[in-house]
Amino acid sequence: MPEASKTLFVKIGDFFFKYRNIVFPLFLFPFFIFFKPAAIPHIEGDLLGPREIAALVVVFSGLAFRWATIGWAYIKRGGLNKEVYANTLVIEGYFGLCRNPLYVGNMLIYSGLFLFHGNPFVVVLGIGLYWFIYESIIAAEEYFLKQKFGAEYDAYCQKVPRWIPRFDRYRQCIQGMTFQLDRCLTKDYTTIYNTLFALIAVEVVKDFYRDHALLWVAIRPWVVALVALTVALSLVKVYKKRLHKKQS
Repeated sequence: MPEASKTLFVKIGDFFFKYRNIVFPLFLFPFFIFFKPAAIPHIEGDLLGPREIAALVVVFSGLAFRWATIGWAYIKRGGLNKEVYANTLVIEGYFGLCRNPLYVGNMLIYSGLFLFHGNPFVVVLGIGLYWFIYESIIAAEEYFLKQKFGAEYDAYCQKVPRWIPRFDRYRQCIQGMTFQLDRCLTKDYTTIYNTLFALIAVEVVKDFYRDHALLWVAIRPWVVALVALTVALSLVKVYKKRLHKKQS
C-alpha cells in the first residue's frame, strides 16, 4: 500500500497492529502493579463485591462474544508478516452484525479487567488507551480493505456498523451456517488463558495491598488455580495437534 497516502492515524494503527502482542501486556500489567486497586465494597463474608461481579460479567461477555464470532465465521487477524492483510472480505456470521466483532469482544474483556481492578485512574486511562489503540488498528485495516476491495467494502460499511452490533441481522447473518465449537476452543484458548491469568494477577495484587505478611497464605489458592489453568492450556494444545493431524 502506498505509504504517502496514509494518514498519521493509519500509520499509528500499522505500528500497533504489528506489535500488538507486545504492546497490550506491556501496558496492562503496569496498570495493575503500580496502582493500588480500589477498596472492596462488599458485605463481610462475601467473596465479591457488586463492582467485581459487574466486572466479571463484562469480561465473560467479551469472551462469549469472541467465541460466538469465531464459532460462526473465523477470520485470521494475524495479517501477513505482521502487516494488515486479507485474502477475502468476510461479511458473514458476526461480521454481519458489526465490522469488528473480535475487537468488540476484546474491548469488553479489557474494560472488565480494568473495572475489576477498580482504581479510577486505571479504569478511565486504561479503557481510553485501549480504545485509542483499537481505533487506530481499525483505521489501518479499513485503509487496507478499502484499497483492496473497493466498492464491495464500501457497500459492506454502509450496511454494517463499525462497533455496535446490529442484532436484528442475527438470523440473516448465520443463515445456512454451522457453529464450530471445536474451532472456538482451538483458535481462542490463549485468549481465555490470558484473561483468566490477568484476573488472577489482579487478585494477587489486591492480596499484596491487603496484608504483605500473609501474602503467601492468601495467594496459595490462586497459585493452585494458575497451575490448573496451565495444565488445561497444555491439554488443549495437545487436542489441537491431534485434531490437526486428523484433518490433514
